[in-house]
Amino acid sequence: MLENIFQYIDLHQNEFIQLLKEWVAIESDSVQPLPHFRQEIFKMMDIAADKLRHLGASVDLIEMGPQQLPDGQTLPIPPILLAELGNDPKKPTVCFYGHLDVQPAKKEDGWNTDPFTLVEVDGKLYGRGTSDNKGPVLAWINAVVAFKALNQDIPVNIKFIIEGMEEAGSISLDELVRREKDRFFSSVDYIVMSDNLWISKKPALTYGTRGNIYFTVEVKCRDQDFHSGTFGGILNEPMADLVSLLGSLVDSSGHILIPGIYDNVAPLSEEEKKMYETIDLNLEEYQNSSQVEKFLFDTKEEILMHLWRYPSLSIHGIEGAFDEPGAKTVIPAQVTGKFSIRLVPHMNISVVETQVKKHLEDIFSQRNSSNKLKITMILGVHPWIANIHDLQYVAARRAIKTVFGVDPDMIRDGSTIPIAKTFQDIIQKSVMMLPLGAVDDGEHSQNEKINRYNYIEGSKLFAAFFLEIAKMHS
Repeated sequence: MLENIFQYIDLHQNEFIQLLKEWVAIESDSVQPLPHFRQEIFKMMDIAADKLRHLGASVDLIEMGPQQLPDGQTLPIPPILLAELGNDPKKPTVCFYGHLDVQPAKKEDGWNTDPFTLVEVDGKLYGRGTSDNKGPVLAWINAVVAFKALNQDIPVNIKFIIEGMEEAGSISLDELVRREKDRFFSSVDYIVMSDNLWISKKPALTYGTRGNIYFTVEVKCRDQDFHSGTFGGILNEPMADLVSLLGSLVDSSGHILIPGIYDNVAPLSEEEKKMYETIDLNLEEYQNSSQVEKFLFDTKEEILMHLWRYPSLSIHGIEGAFDEPGAKTVIPAQVTGKFSIRLVPHMNISVVETQVKKHLEDIFSQRNSSNKLKITMILGVHPWIANIHDLQYVAARRAIKTVFGVDPDMIRDGSTIPIAKTFQDIIQKSVMMLPLGAVDDGEHSQNEKINRYNYIEGSKLFAAFFLEIAKMHS
């Protein structure tokens, strides 16, 4: 049966690419809060709903109400799509999460072609959303199409949860997941996401992401800026205080200087250590593609561990400072620094918040400054990690071996994908990230693409996964 499915996907790959072209043409930008783009997201969700209904799925487009923007504008939140195909109690139920909104894109930003017109060059399918995340959503649908077209029984029950606001923070998604826990999600056995990338040319399975905790630190003297000739040398300058505070957070080797910050980091096990050793990564190619002269670490294992399983601290910017061209001799009266810490298991958000605030207050007190200090945590998202021995990880490894002929790299992701932890905590079922995107797909960047190979073989991968998870579940 699988051979027939694969053959069908190969023979119809141009039709699948045409469908991706039609979806890419919809400018479903959720980042820019403009009525035109919201209408495009609504259109995108309707088209996806129609496609799933055509395949025999029952579909609900759940209205999420209005979004109140800071400027007083109100925009409708796009509906969240819930779909169900099959309800055989003898089969496992697999739920696929995806999103159909995209990042902003304009040709004048540096694209070689119109970002909303799919263009194929040397086997690469260029267009906004091809990799993030319209291509992977369609690859899952393509697998279903192949079973249906050949009148083959799909070996699993399938559910879809597809949203249109992921790039804007997944507005209202957590609320919906909680509301549907005992209804739509009650029969779900496994949850699959495909919203990230391989780390090399080799297929991968992702089993963890870092969390994120974001701070602002404000130093204020008064409301009005000072002339440095009139006041320079007779007061504690807020910028000097802030630079000192930010400089106390991390050293030149990337080591975080906040006392106690590493205390709860999960220890490195022997099994995990061996997994890093087997990951296929050409360090020279990786460094060249990153256009970085030198990394902080010399080995593949050290670099990957500091990307994935150790926390990092990044300083992002300063508000209130003069940053325009020219020489303005001003002493800013009030400045706000911004920094974040990527969290890893088993770091606790409230503990880290306390450690950060105490450290900054101690450093500030040592300066004997008369300025006022205010530290605010404005975001806190937990890290996520899965059990790689769960049934669906074993099934996915087998499916990857069937389609690609190799065992996958077991990887983590250094960024934060909050919905994985949300699903894991609320629904309390196994969550797996099964990426299709290549390492050079350029998600969020100019000339985003998905390789024809990844898109078509990814469609086969999902079909093989259906069969493997059904076999193992039973």
